[in-house]
Order: sequence, then structure tokens, then C-alpha cells
Amino acid sequence: MPMDSLTEDARLVVARLDRVPARSGLRRVVGIAGPPGSGKSTLAARVTEILNERHPASAALVPMDGFHLDNAALDRLGLRSVKGAPQTFDAAGFVALLERARQADRAIRYPVFDRVQDRALPEAGAIGATVETLIVEGNYLLLSDGAWADLRALFDLRVMLRPSLQTLETRLLQRWTGLGLSPDEARARALGNDLPNARLVLDKSAEADLYLAHSEEQPGKASG
Repeated sequence: MPMDSLTEDARLVVARLDRVPARSGLRRVVGIAGPPGSGKSTLAARVTEILNERHPASAALVPMDGFHLDNAALDRLGLRSVKGAPQTFDAAGFVALLERARQADRAIRYPVFDRVQDRALPEAGAIGATVETLIVEGNYLLLSDGAWADLRALFDLRVMLRPSLQTLETRLLQRWTGLGLSPDEARARALGNDLPNARLVLDKSAEADLYLAHSEEQPGKASG
């Protein structure tokens, strides 16, 4: 994603967030959803950075990926081959974390996923007591099924990234080769698991307040 496009989209999110009224005793929570490879992690980080530039230590980034089930648990369930699909996360645990984290003036630790180690690191992330806004990012934040559906009501602003499937495939291949997979292994991973999950996100997510699309055909397109 070009830097100018990234900054433009982050400012769109911040401008929309500025219209969300503060509520006594509660932090504002922004959900940035999108398929694998859509750029949601990068966008969420930039939004958090802009908010902290305006008011230091006022925003924290909380990724969904820290709630990946451990590989041992996935092996017991026979789900290792589809790691990254909705059923391979502790969705109920993620909902419980956000319910606690919404409460203002509360410091909270949360797990963070390490792609190189391929596991979640317990309590590696922190939400400081001064934080007023949580930026939450993940594939399934607006999914309409199961425990995931309980997340939508926790967000004050819902953002969805919707690149083309062609753009997603290119990015996912680059991601996996960058992590050391061979081209054939990267293609198998992207086409066999990531793109089916991407289609699920695009087809089964609830309505968002703001839609962003990044692709060569529609750079910086926004609606909502």
C-alpha cells in the first residue's frame, strides 16, 4: 500500500472517529476488519500512530491474532491444516477481552501473535490506563456467525477493507515467501487456506460504517 494512500485512509478513519461521541466510563473502540492480506494491520497501526501524535498514550492497538489457538490444540482438534480459519481462534476469549478493555482507566495485558514463532505470546501486549481509544484489527471482527457476532456491538466505529481477490493473492504470496516458504509452498498456503478465508470475510461480514478498497484499479477508494 503506497504511503500516501495509507495516510489518506488513516485520516479518513480518524475523521470518522472524531464524530463518535465519548461515553462516560467507556473507551471508544474501532474495529478494522478485512480479509487476509488486505492491509488492515498496517492501517490500524497508522491510525493508532496518528491518534497518539495528537494525544500521547491515548490510543492502543489490539490485534485479533493473539487469540490463535495453540498448534497443540489445533492438532488435537484436527484443525492445523486450516489454521487462520474462524474456528481456529478463541473467539469467545477475544470477546471477553474487549468487554473488559472497553472499561476506561483500566490497564490490561493481552496476547500477541508472533508469525516467525507461529504462536501467541501471552500478555505481550498492553493497554495503559490512560488509553481512551482502542484500535482493534482482525479478519473476523464483523463476521455474522457464532461468538464472532458478539463483537459488532462492542465497536463504536466499524471499518472494512475490501481489496480485489487478485490484489489479495499477490500480497499473500509475497507474505509467505517473505516468511521463508518456497514459491510452491506459498501458493499452496495462499490458495488453499487464505483465499477461502478471504472470500468468507467478504461474503459473510456484517455491515460496516466505513468501507475502504485498495487495489491497482481503485486506489484509495472510500465509501460509507
